[in-house]
Amino acid sequence: MYSKSSLELIDTIARLESFAAAAEVLHRVPSAISYSVRQLERDLGVVLFKRLPRKVELTEAGIIFVSHARDMLRQMDEVTIQTQRAASGWKQTLKITLDNIVRLEKMERLVSDFYATFDFAELQINMEVFNGSWEAISQGRADIAIGATSAIPVGGEYNTKNMGSMEWVFVMSPSHPCAKAAQLTEELVSKYSAICLDDTSRELPKRHNSYFPNQRRLLLPNWHTAIDCLKKGLGVGYMPRHMASKHLQAGTLIERSNPLETPNSECCLVWRRDPTNKLIQWMVDYLGSSEQLYQDWLKA
Repeated sequence: MYSKSSLELIDTIARLESFAAAAEVLHRVPSAISYSVRQLERDLGVVLFKRLPRKVELTEAGIIFVSHARDMLRQMDEVTIQTQRAASGWKQTLKITLDNIVRLEKMERLVSDFYATFDFAELQINMEVFNGSWEAISQGRADIAIGATSAIPVGGEYNTKNMGSMEWVFVMSPSHPCAKAAQLTEELVSKYSAICLDDTSRELPKRHNSYFPNQRRLLLPNWHTAIDCLKKGLGVGYMPRHMASKHLQAGTLIERSNPLETPNSECCLVWRRDPTNKLIQWMVDYLGSSEQLYQDWLKA
């Protein structure tokens, strides 16, 4: 019902409070301005302007109309801008998945730098565990995954960058029975729950922290909960050394040698090959080299 030009016309008249002044700004004759306003008022069935001797003023109905007209004009401009950006490869949203094993100290700087660089784009950040990170990439729920471990084939095209090796350490509460044993054996450790993170994948095979075949598991959603359970003596288990180090130093957890050897996990940055989304390549470049990735996200 309303063209962009008709909305701009009413907005201009409202700001200048004059048909003649609006005609000059819009490079139209005053009679054409008056005709357009009368036509719009006829279509609406209301009067938008009070015609006074030296100026025009908005009526109550006109105030409401102009308020909505300005909102519509902003929306029209935003549609145009976003459409042009999308055609140039700049999407509105960048979806990042963090594997639950990564450090989070760099998150604040990453978010601040992204929002300072792009005034039109948003970050969507979530966390996954083990193969959940790969599944997020394969299903398009993530554009980038930081800290994915034990790469396995997934559908779709993606690139990877090595982030380095992550060491696992076997820990428990100082008050746990295993902490008091002279030597840990499979028989002894298997008596107690293995604290494990629950793999968030739904379709890919699930992976978990190392545990003995006869050991019951306590499956938890994240390391925050897992560490709390370890400190309370609800079980024993492996966790990344960079996460365990401060708790080991504080004495709230202790490290023991376990006959169940757990190899280091190779971690990587994964991103979708999508030439239509320049935000992906910007973030990959921002995150830096393999060494920088290791220092920022995995180093103890």
